[in-house]
Amino acid sequence: MTVLAFLVPIALLLGLGGLAAFFWALRSGQFEDPQGSASRILIDDEDDD
Repeated sequence: MTVLAFLVPIALLLGLGGLAAFFWALRSGQFEDPQGSASRILIDDEDDD
């Protein structure tokens, strides 16, 4: 039972840390253009001579 006294707060802190990291990434623009990044790999920028 004492183990739960340690594990529950740790789990809550990790969950809140993950939520804070998600909101930070959302606010800093990490999810702005997911389609552009996905199709950018298909564009060939090099000249094939």
